[in-house]
Amino acid sequence: MNLPDRLRADDAWPADLLPRLGRFRAGTGHDCWQVLGAHPVCGAAGGVRGFRFAVWAPAALQVHAIGEFDVAASGAWGPGVALVRGAPGVTDGIWFGFTANAQPGQLYKFKVTTADDAGQIVEIDRADPFARSAEKRPGTASRLVAERPFAWRDGAHLRGRAKTQGRTAPVSIYELHLGSWRHANGRAQTYRELAGPLVAHVQRLGFTHVELLPLTEHPYDPSWGYQCTGFFAPTSRYFDPTAPERGPDDLRHLVAELHAAGIHVWMDWVPAHFAVDGHALVRFDGTPLFEAGSWTGPDRLVAAQPPGWERHPDWGTFVFDHGKPEVRSFLLASAAYWLEMFHLDGLRVDAVASMLYLDYSRQPGQWAKNVHGGEWNLDAMTLLQDLNRMVGREFPGVARFAEESTTFPGVTQGPPPAGTPPSQVGQLGFTYKWNFGWMHDTLAYLRTPPLQRPGAHDRLAFPFGFCTDEAFVLPLSHDEVVHGKGTVWNKPGTPPGLTLVEEAHDRQRQATLLFGLQWLHPGKKLLFMGQEFGQLREWNQDCELDWWLADDPPRIQLMAWLAALNGLYRTRPELHAVDCEPGGFAWVDGTDRDRSVLVWSRRAGRRELVCVVQCTPARYPEHWLPLPKAGTWRCVLTNALAAYGGDETALPGPVRTFPRGGRVGAEVALAPYAVQVWERSGK
Repeated sequence: MNLPDRLRADDAWPADLLPRLGRFRAGTGHDCWQVLGAHPVCGAAGGVRGFRFAVWAPAALQVHAIGEFDVAASGAWGPGVALVRGAPGVTDGIWFGFTANAQPGQLYKFKVTTADDAGQIVEIDRADPFARSAEKRPGTASRLVAERPFAWRDGAHLRGRAKTQGRTAPVSIYELHLGSWRHANGRAQTYRELAGPLVAHVQRLGFTHVELLPLTEHPYDPSWGYQCTGFFAPTSRYFDPTAPERGPDDLRHLVAELHAAGIHVWMDWVPAHFAVDGHALVRFDGTPLFEAGSWTGPDRLVAAQPPGWERHPDWGTFVFDHGKPEVRSFLLASAAYWLEMFHLDGLRVDAVASMLYLDYSRQPGQWAKNVHGGEWNLDAMTLLQDLNRMVGREFPGVARFAEESTTFPGVTQGPPPAGTPPSQVGQLGFTYKWNFGWMHDTLAYLRTPPLQRPGAHDRLAFPFGFCTDEAFVLPLSHDEVVHGKGTVWNKPGTPPGLTLVEEAHDRQRQATLLFGLQWLHPGKKLLFMGQEFGQLREWNQDCELDWWLADDPPRIQLMAWLAALNGLYRTRPELHAVDCEPGGFAWVDGTDRDRSVLVWSRRAGRRELVCVVQCTPARYPEHWLPLPKAGTWRCVLTNALAAYGGDETALPGPVRTFPRGGRVGAEVALAPYAVQVWERSGK
């Protein structure tokens, strides 16, 4: 592209930008990140000879690109580059310009001149909504990026994703917050520093995936990344401070190292709402440009909402206007950018329930019904369907899973063909959905003191009844280890009268029970960092995990048990291949309330495993275990082994079935809080 150093009002827009801008205006512009924002312009020799800028600000009276490329003698930024507003049509409201002075790594902003609500002319310095890098907090500027080609070597990994993370695959996810996983010299490690230790730890435990809490730029650490300001910028918290211009490539290096080890990388992504910080999207051009309720186009599916609806009642953030075409393109482009430029294998879409319901966390009078008289936010629902269609079309094999906590129909079905009236179908098209019901019921059961669990038996059994209603992920996530909820180690109730040593051992055994319940239940698996070694204190985003605990023998045993579960889960199709279908699960005995024992079968084709859990500290040396078929059965895994904190030195020997009460079964020994997996080895 050959551009003058300054554009005049009568200069033509480069023709190759117009189709992308047209899609941006139409709400289908998942590629609009390639034209909006700041992009290097290269000379004949391939070197950067300047940057072009483009920003959407239809209510602005003037826009300047300001930054380190124009600095006065005082050190302050100068007036910068005056951008030109596009002509009526697809470029109207988009400001465009170029300067040969700008270089990669320099900081910049847009100075937006507009009129406030009183008609007074004001100037507002804004970060670039499409910036691909940002200044480290508390700074708020964007950073110019050279976009050099990265030497990816993960082609085979990308081509195989449809098989390795589809619904018939083993999906075992280690969820982590990069800033508090490990520290170095009292600070969070950089993306490059994290790569080696993270790969080694995940491989040791046998997880197939890591899921990273949001890496989109955000100003407030306690938001954990869920209140974003930079939807295209990897957070600069983990950049090498000596070379911040290299930061996005450092994140690519981390992803590449995980891929080289066969580990998939998912990231939490937040299209529901955005941060209130004044340097970012809020009233970007002096009007509510990105905020909900700011558009009244002919395709609007949601009626005008009462004043204040645009503020999320739970978080105080601003809700996106999911019906405005340009906002839809902005969000679709953000998803596409992370998948294309960072080779992410999946997106976990945050706060989906808050998007789907107009009355979410709102009282009567604080919301209005949609155009069909219902409570669904049809604009947001349509965006999610479009997102899943786009990802499925442009990025085959990439997974999408929804943090959705209600009974909204068909979250993992569809999506229906484009153009289907959204009032008639609720199918969203996600690959997976979080199973909040399993998490709440299982943890509530384990909080029950063990001697009272017979009375709570049905609560533990209940989630099996809906385990295939959706394609589920079973989450023990970051949300379950903050705000007074405890940790995996200290959540369960314990028997009365234990010494401190006895209580610690009881908690260790119950942690192995919980992991057994999770890994043997139908559904993919997710565990938040620190729980693998029995973190005692709740997660704090400002501190690294208590790694000193990981060398304690009971914690080593707990990690060994988790690795054994992951190993069995990955290698036995009975535990993963039919996760999302009714044929993958069947009860063997779910009614033994008195002994708090559950027995179920996991199946794949003609193969079958029988899973047994005993949820109290009692010991049953001669428990009659019903089995689905006559023959010889052998135990392939149990938490009773000494390697996992039990008191047995070897797996139980094979048992032969015999009839009793019209059924066949065998006598087995059940240790306290026992988890056992059995397979039939002959007739």
